[in-house]
Amino acid sequence: MDSAVPQEVTAELTQILSNLVLGDNQVRASAEKAVNERLDQTPELYLLALAQFATNADTEVMRSFSLVLLRRLLFRIAPSTRLALYDRLSAQSSATLERILLHSLLTEPSAVVRRKTVDTVCDLANNAMARGRPWHTLQMQAFSMTESPDTTTREAAYRVFAGCPNLIADLQPDPVLAVLRRGLEDPASVDVRLAALRASVVYLSKADPAQQAHVLGLLYPMLNTLPALPQARLPDFLAALTPLASAAPALFEPHLRVLLAFLPALIMPPVDAGPTPTVARPNPGAGASTFGKAPEEREADDEQDEVRKAALEFMVSLSEARPPMVRRVDGWTAVVVRGCLEGMAEIPEDETEIWLEADPADDPTDDTYPHVYEQAIDRLACALAGKAVLPPAFQHIPAMLASHDWRQRHAGLMAIAAIAEGTNKIMQHELGKVVELVTPMFADPHPRVRYAACQCIGQLCTDLEEVIQEQFHRQIFAALIPTLEAPEARVHAHAAAALINFCEGVERETLIPYLDPIVERLLKLLHPIDGKAPKRYVQEQVVTSLAMVADASEATFAKHYSSIMPLLLNVLRNANSPEYGKLRVKAMECAGLIAIAVGRDVFRPDSQTLIELLMHIQNTPADPSDTMLGHYLIATWAKVCQALGPEFEPYLPVVMPPLLAAASAKADIDLYDEDNLPADREGWEILNMEGQHVGIRTSALEEKCQAFETLVIYSSTLGAHFAPYLPQSLEIVLPNLRFYFHEGVREACAMVIPILVSCGKSSGTLTDQMVLATFSQLINCINEETDASFLASLFKCFTDSMRPLGGPFSLDEEIRYSAVEAAKAQLERIANKRKARAARPAVEVADEREDLMLIEEMEDFALEDMARLLMEFDRNHPLLMAVSAVRDLGLHLGQWDSEDEGGADG
Repeated sequence: MDSAVPQEVTAELTQILSNLVLGDNQVRASAEKAVNERLDQTPELYLLALAQFATNADTEVMRSFSLVLLRRLLFRIAPSTRLALYDRLSAQSSATLERILLHSLLTEPSAVVRRKTVDTVCDLANNAMARGRPWHTLQMQAFSMTESPDTTTREAAYRVFAGCPNLIADLQPDPVLAVLRRGLEDPASVDVRLAALRASVVYLSKADPAQQAHVLGLLYPMLNTLPALPQARLPDFLAALTPLASAAPALFEPHLRVLLAFLPALIMPPVDAGPTPTVARPNPGAGASTFGKAPEEREADDEQDEVRKAALEFMVSLSEARPPMVRRVDGWTAVVVRGCLEGMAEIPEDETEIWLEADPADDPTDDTYPHVYEQAIDRLACALAGKAVLPPAFQHIPAMLASHDWRQRHAGLMAIAAIAEGTNKIMQHELGKVVELVTPMFADPHPRVRYAACQCIGQLCTDLEEVIQEQFHRQIFAALIPTLEAPEARVHAHAAAALINFCEGVERETLIPYLDPIVERLLKLLHPIDGKAPKRYVQEQVVTSLAMVADASEATFAKHYSSIMPLLLNVLRNANSPEYGKLRVKAMECAGLIAIAVGRDVFRPDSQTLIELLMHIQNTPADPSDTMLGHYLIATWAKVCQALGPEFEPYLPVVMPPLLAAASAKADIDLYDEDNLPADREGWEILNMEGQHVGIRTSALEEKCQAFETLVIYSSTLGAHFAPYLPQSLEIVLPNLRFYFHEGVREACAMVIPILVSCGKSSGTLTDQMVLATFSQLINCINEETDASFLASLFKCFTDSMRPLGGPFSLDEEIRYSAVEAAKAQLERIANKRKARAARPAVEVADEREDLMLIEEMEDFALEDMARLLMEFDRNHPLLMAVSAVRDLGLHLGQWDSEDEGGADG
């Protein structure tokens, strides 16, 4: 191919690229600077040189590197021009660039490099299409390449179709289907078939329902790629199909029974029974370590495991995407449930001692635990619910709990815990039988089974909150309290953790009879056992559990106050080294909750000591690695305020400056290119917002939200005593009604505004200017397009803020008029949304019933709060009839069978 750039430019670029891949930081930095300078001065010349280098460099490494670099640079925004380098190319240079890349796509001898070419070509094609510049030559060449005798060329063609679906999306279906079928049936190459499968998946996913109906026959050759595959390639093909199962599950409906004949053998492969089990060796060989196996045996086991996981992910994803469809297929749910249960029992036998000695936060056995099967059955239960999942699950679970093999007993308990959330509506009717199965397992000889029993009961207490605590507290405590004395730290710590779950849903009267033995055993865990100091994670867990027990038992906990508070204060005095950071913040939390529980009079003698310790901690330079301290410090100050009430007022100058600083914090945001996304960063989340990758430091958002929630506590607890901080608080709160990065921040702001208005009115510090600013901001927010949940909060905030002022007539006439107009606009928005939903096909409504129910419920709350606001203005306001009419436009999905597990399919 003729050179598109002068030889001296090619030579210079060769040297620069060679320096870029060197390990020397200084040389690499100099090369990066040189690249940026050349691109800024003569972008056309150096982009073309880079593209040409990608076709004629001597090594695969340099050709690959050039393509990756070219892809990254083409659409990078130049700071000096605010344009992408691609947008600065002339029409001639663009055509030359395309010609060079098409040449590489057609002639590159290395399969690895050719895939890099495909990535770059697709990126260029998609971005050009977005700018209204379709790449017709690429379209023609890709179709031509599907008929090449070279398998690498055919594979590249189908990769292009997968990466740039616009090339085939708008064509007549018949020629596209013919090309895709030819690739799916390629006799010479599995890689070509896989690339064609990915292209077919993208094609079907992008098609609208009418197109999908026309090209439905494509699914037959797509699924026919599976049976003849070698085992090692099945995961790739199943993984390629799974996104289509999520995006267009209805396409699979005609094929479900055929899939059910094929997939179970992958999920539940035949197992060699091995030696006969005995009581001494209840399950010899099963779930054994791969240590000692030949490399080829270990490789075969790994391949089989990947196949199982891929097949299971496909079936679960399809079940989640269209529950009514898979419920109709006899045996589907049973296969997935059994596959999950079998996988959950595959725990290496030889890791128990390691597990017992490990800190739960740093457990090396966690990597070998079969999490994927536990997560899969949890997802299945949440998707299909109790009527579908409980019968097949409990067809196996009782036998598992009675097995000689501890792994089976462990898996049975963890399975109950995993399915409890999704099946809770049905499980609560059989809860007595479930409790009868679980509670004997607390006496199991194996520590991991007892640990699983704690996990199971704890999860049931969360997912069937209040029901299980009220009906079965006697059986649960009879099993759980003795387990606090288990000899193994992992077990008694987890029993203490399960107590937290129990206490979160228990009535005070239910807990009180058990309070003494619980506290007695928890306190024993803080002291040496057999001369050995308790493990630090046990201390942390016990302190947390004591806090929850105190919170649940309220004033009754006062009898134990003198035994516990001195221990906590001692921790706060002495636990200063980094390894005790978590114990210290847990002690802070516990002290605050106990102070609230026992009341001001009991807490008062120790209050000054605790406050001084908190002030010392706050004024001590923080360890940058301690990410928990700030959160717990703010939360503990709030608890002390709740405990002391108005007596806390003198400490506001200590707590308010850091609190207002946290509330004022801006969102910490980074922007990323598609090819420059960072690895997982702790405390950060990457969001795709309108095509732009935005990194948000979520940990900072949580701190900001906590600051506003704490502001609610201070202002509501102190009332008029909070008045000195009213102006600053309103100044921060009102703009943050529009803090769209975190819903909790906006909700807390809406909650605190009426409290601040009341505080200002009662203290005589609320000015007319503050009133005007407050209601103007509220009206502006109501006028915006927002979710129904926050809209309800805004209407409630407006109504509650009027009441301290003496009613609507104390408001300016213009404010009242604007509020009514804003309500009218939102009423119209909700009406239009409900009409659009009512016009949707019944099948779609049935499939999305849970989501639509939640949306309608939030809208009903908003309408209810809107009606309250209008009634404050006029009990016979003409808009009230319109509110009632819009409420009647709803789908009223809540009137359907609450479980809807097989009846309503539309």
